[in-house]
Amino acid sequence: MSAQRDVSSSPDSSPPSELHQRKGISHQFDVEDGDDTAYAGLPGHTSNDARDMGRMGKTQELRRDFRPLSALAFTVILQGTWEVLLVATTQGMVDGGIAGLFWSYVWTWLGFSTVMASLAEMARWRRLLEDNSDHWVSEFAPIRYQKILSYVTGWMATLSWQAGTASGPFLVGTLIQALIQVNDADYVWENWHGTLLVIGITLLVFASNVWGARAMPMAQNLMLVVHVFGFISIIVVFWVLAPHNSAKTVFTVFTNSGGWSSMGLSLMVGQISAIYACICSDAAAHLAEEIKDAGVTVPRAMAWAYILNGGLGFVFLISFLFAITDLDAALNDETGYPFLTVFAAAVNTGGVNGLTAIVTILIFAGTVSFNLSTSRQTWAFARDQGLPFSKWIAHVHPGLKVPANSVAFTSAITILLSLINIGSDVAFNAIISLNLVSLMLTYMVSIGCVLYRRVYQPDLLPHARWSLGKMGAPINAAGFIYSTYAFFWCFWPNATPVTAEDFNWAVVMFFAILFFCVIDWFIRGRRKFTGPVVLVDGWTGPATG
Repeated sequence: MSAQRDVSSSPDSSPPSELHQRKGISHQFDVEDGDDTAYAGLPGHTSNDARDMGRMGKTQELRRDFRPLSALAFTVILQGTWEVLLVATTQGMVDGGIAGLFWSYVWTWLGFSTVMASLAEMARWRRLLEDNSDHWVSEFAPIRYQKILSYVTGWMATLSWQAGTASGPFLVGTLIQALIQVNDADYVWENWHGTLLVIGITLLVFASNVWGARAMPMAQNLMLVVHVFGFISIIVVFWVLAPHNSAKTVFTVFTNSGGWSSMGLSLMVGQISAIYACICSDAAAHLAEEIKDAGVTVPRAMAWAYILNGGLGFVFLISFLFAITDLDAALNDETGYPFLTVFAAAVNTGGVNGLTAIVTILIFAGTVSFNLSTSRQTWAFARDQGLPFSKWIAHVHPGLKVPANSVAFTSAITILLSLINIGSDVAFNAIISLNLVSLMLTYMVSIGCVLYRRVYQPDLLPHARWSLGKMGAPINAAGFIYSTYAFFWCFWPNATPVTAEDFNWAVVMFFAILFFCVIDWFIRGRRKFTGPVVLVDGWTGPATG
């Protein structure tokens, strides 16, 4: 069943004179608050949700099972800042050292906050609430470029979230492999072992998100409790049982182990660890059609997840860095995970197993959430005919009310990317670099288009119950600049000189996908992809003049 419908039949449509102006789409109307009662007999749907879907020209196909707490829990668990700072900061330790990792996290969180504020405002414009960055671009880009920019942004967003989804199973699989090595001195580490574990984990994630979808909100709430108590358990170990560095070491001792020509260049390369820890609080936007009263709940979940995880990450990182008394030993841990050396210095093998199990469970929960978010983003873009085989990808299982084909597609991409690990010891760095560079490009275009509207056509911006107000343009400009800055540095390899084995292959994959996107545009996309904006009630096509 097509998710697009005839917008002219919308029971809530307004006369075009109220919704359309000569140079684009007018958003000059107010949306009144609706109550929390079910709408049209559909569980979890409010009148506001139905109104938003109607104005976007979409038919509700998914269940709205997520409430404010579960939406927040979903976003917090998916972002998993303190977990990422524990298990995925090797590059930051190599390029910058202990102090470098701390300060790069500080400036990254501050810089990325301008990006998140811009995205939260876009989500707060309730009429524009949708699952994809390409919808925002389609609304705000200069009219003559709306279609092509929306199309490219949708492709890059899909690439980013698919790559990010692959990073979670990789972490879980190799963490299990590392625990095997911790407990069995005779175990011989093979990369293909980790790949097999990734495949098994991905199949489990697929089953959870297809047949366990109804239980997902409750599972997210439970994992939020584990997230908080896991955080407390590990920092108590760092505070009480681990040996400690001096404050001078944590805040002022920088190291350049990547062979770069200067400490400044080393810090720029190493900041990818901090960037990876700060992304993804916009994941709730992908779940907008499954969240009750999404117009309010989604931007709140985005903002609070970023603030809460950022605060927890700040406390956790300081605690962790004080406990790394031998950086060289940590970086040379035979498992490839420096934190296991830190755990081993504080507790016995049983304690290492228990603490690592907590982290592994939480990262697995984040992996399930990541797959859930990515499959919805991919489904939404396919619904707009943005991808090859869109009709198949956009199909929703009629009984389960789940886009099962999109979940399967996402899981297949994860398995394909996991094969990189067989031939490369730095596969994880390539995957997260691919995740980050494509994500930064979508942020650059989305925020850039909003900034364009703010400067040149401010009367066409929508009214909202909350906005950035007079600070909107400076914050948008800062978010655009920061996204561009991060985009550049995420292509760099971990160390120099570079060999074929440790080369950052993200640059090759990124431009290969971009090339394929352009080819698909000329063969199929420009005919079938119209851009989400044309489905909006009252839109009568690009104006002339």
